[in-house]
Amino acid sequence: MAIEKGIAHRSGVFKQSNKEHKHGRHRSKGSISVSNKGKVSVKTISKRNKRELNREQRRNQALQIRQNKRDEVLDKKRSLGGTDFAPFLVCLVPLNIDIDPNTALALLSQCDEDAAVSKSSTGVTHISIPRFKQRFEFVIPDRDHDFAVLDTLKIADTVLFLISAATGLQDQEALIDAWGNKVLTSCFAQGLPTPVVVVTDLASVAPKKRNEHKQNIQKLVNKWLPDEKIFVMEKNVDAINVLRKIGNQKRKSVLYRDRRPHLYGEELEYIPDAEGTLGTLKVTGYLRGTNLSVNQLIHIPGLGDFQMTQIDAPFDPHKIEKKNKETTSLETENPDVIRILEKCDPTQQESLDSENVPDPMDAEQTWPNEEDMEMAEKEQKVKKAKRVPKGWSDYQAAWIPDEDAEFVDESDGEEEDDDEFMEAMSEEKSDDEDCNDFNTVTESEVAVNDERYDKDMDEQAEKRELEKIKAAKSDREFPDEVDTPLDTTASVRFQKYRGLESFRTSPWDPKENLPSDYARIFEFQNFDRTKKRVLKEQEDKDGVLPGWYITVHVKAVSQLLWQNFVETKAPVTVIGMFSYEHKMSVLNVVLRRNQNYELPIKSKERLIFQCGYRRFVVSPIFSSHTNGKKHKFERYFQPDSTVVATFYAPIQFPPAPVLCYKEINNRLALIANGNLLSCNPERMVIKRIVLSGYPFKIHKKSAVIRFMFFNREDIIYFKPVKLRTKMGRTGHIKEPLGTHGHMKCIFDGHLNSQDSVLLNLYKRVFPKWSYEDLIVSCIGDNMES
Repeated sequence: MAIEKGIAHRSGVFKQSNKEHKHGRHRSKGSISVSNKGKVSVKTISKRNKRELNREQRRNQALQIRQNKRDEVLDKKRSLGGTDFAPFLVCLVPLNIDIDPNTALALLSQCDEDAAVSKSSTGVTHISIPRFKQRFEFVIPDRDHDFAVLDTLKIADTVLFLISAATGLQDQEALIDAWGNKVLTSCFAQGLPTPVVVVTDLASVAPKKRNEHKQNIQKLVNKWLPDEKIFVMEKNVDAINVLRKIGNQKRKSVLYRDRRPHLYGEELEYIPDAEGTLGTLKVTGYLRGTNLSVNQLIHIPGLGDFQMTQIDAPFDPHKIEKKNKETTSLETENPDVIRILEKCDPTQQESLDSENVPDPMDAEQTWPNEEDMEMAEKEQKVKKAKRVPKGWSDYQAAWIPDEDAEFVDESDGEEEDDDEFMEAMSEEKSDDEDCNDFNTVTESEVAVNDERYDKDMDEQAEKRELEKIKAAKSDREFPDEVDTPLDTTASVRFQKYRGLESFRTSPWDPKENLPSDYARIFEFQNFDRTKKRVLKEQEDKDGVLPGWYITVHVKAVSQLLWQNFVETKAPVTVIGMFSYEHKMSVLNVVLRRNQNYELPIKSKERLIFQCGYRRFVVSPIFSSHTNGKKHKFERYFQPDSTVVATFYAPIQFPPAPVLCYKEINNRLALIANGNLLSCNPERMVIKRIVLSGYPFKIHKKSAVIRFMFFNREDIIYFKPVKLRTKMGRTGHIKEPLGTHGHMKCIFDGHLNSQDSVLLNLYKRVFPKWSYEDLIVSCIGDNMES
């Protein structure tokens, strides 16, 4: 019978299955047993050993983890302000110059009958509330000194903003005056602690208008603090609610402060040494943040960096106790007993050396052989014969050689000459039109006496400011353009500059032609890895625990410096420093211009910086905030722009807020703010100059260019450098024509007669060593360093 179509044959269960061929060399049983000696066969792990959880067990585990985290947060919240922890440090800041913060402090002190109120020698008011089992300390900084407010807010846990309802009856904007706006701007730039907004004098408003006036105040506050609700404080009940709010609200973390140990000086004592020039400063207060070791360095704003000799634990005079309680904790402890917690170990104590002392003879010395001597003589002869080289090698095709790079000190003079060229261009292009751009700045609309106004005006300063405005406008309209000098050849004038095929991709050695100041600074092999290690060491460091009431013995404080500091009435705050934070290096900070300051800021201008906990005076250089290894130098910090400022300063580990001030008429103006970017001496800031020429004759893709150079030798010298035009054409120099600076150039397309031909030259620039520690905060609104 024939097999039907479509039905395939199926093999049975007894079908023969042959073994696959083993490719490669066969192994004997003996070799297999030798290779398997010592190996343990894989055992299957049971479900119990794997500890696999079913759905109900996983649900219970998640509930336990959630409950443990909740209990941890609650325990931490309940412990804040308790007996075993530091009190809540509250800074009272009025937002109007007419508000008296002592009135609000008096109401807070009298709100609870059982509260224990005491005052320290430095003016810190302590309030202990038994019903809350919490302690509070209130500080009122001096409003005449802006830095006193900022230094207090660096340490404070809470800032209590005061607004008077009586000041805004006629004008809502008067609730926060100019001083209040300045304080708020500085607080947000520095890092705002946990805020609380209190409104006083609401009873002075008519009863029918109170709700409306309160809503207007809330709208004004929401512009600065969108999530904060205002509190009215008129009675004792209101003051109790404010204290409850301070003690129970969620704490706002300021990372650069919370990572470091810090304390606010409540009791101060200066003990001079036998010689009388130096002495020991005893600072007593509650330690906050992290552990403090006696062997690490500390920083006191306005005084500087110091070492410690020992740390004591005196009796805490501000413990929680009821006012009418007969038996107190004072009877169980002796207030005269002072325990010594730590004494310094000279072998482990960090040094105050901030700079590296280079040895000019400490270099690699190898004795040269005869071949090296002959090559050195040839190179010297070539250098003497060809000071300005005319030939080019493969390497010189992308670089213009830096013949006199060893004379680094001359760079500052050349950069000043470049700036003079820029200013000369701006004066020629616009003399009268620039004067009308910045004449709208006025201080007051009230009529003043003309003779007195002219007497107070500095005409020379006005002229310098006008020249700076003109130069900044010219730099904005014609960036980096420089006129070729007529009295000297361009190859000599710009011999330290080089041409690049591509600013982004062309190589540039960061170790090349470094200034002598780089031998004084410190550099990390891997900054990020060092930062992680230092932070880990601070977390694991043994020392005094936060929350203790301690006395820090500060070593070797100048007596004259301390007397000048006391006259400023500035607060004494102690901040523990990480390792390496006393060493000098190159800091790079990102700055954004303040909208209230519109005048141009020139590079290398003397400015006041507050970087983290440190305040100093430097002359930074500005560069563009871009990706890559090379960053363009900016001659001016233009309005509504973001730049990177580079300067020599002690090392700090980010994050750290940065505030930039400028002294104007003996007043400090906040001109910019930002944050710390990196501590990297190898960040290359490249200065660019642009030589411009104009088409004289055009024939298809070729053109005759003039006014870029004025002699034949300069054209031959800059022949390998690439040309570009403002309309996007690129080209190169083919040959010089004549002896007066005309040259034939070839472009990638037809050149427009209205176009301008540009030639870019580059040079690396470095900041000046101008660091000065601001060791006196403020004396009569005048900065001293």
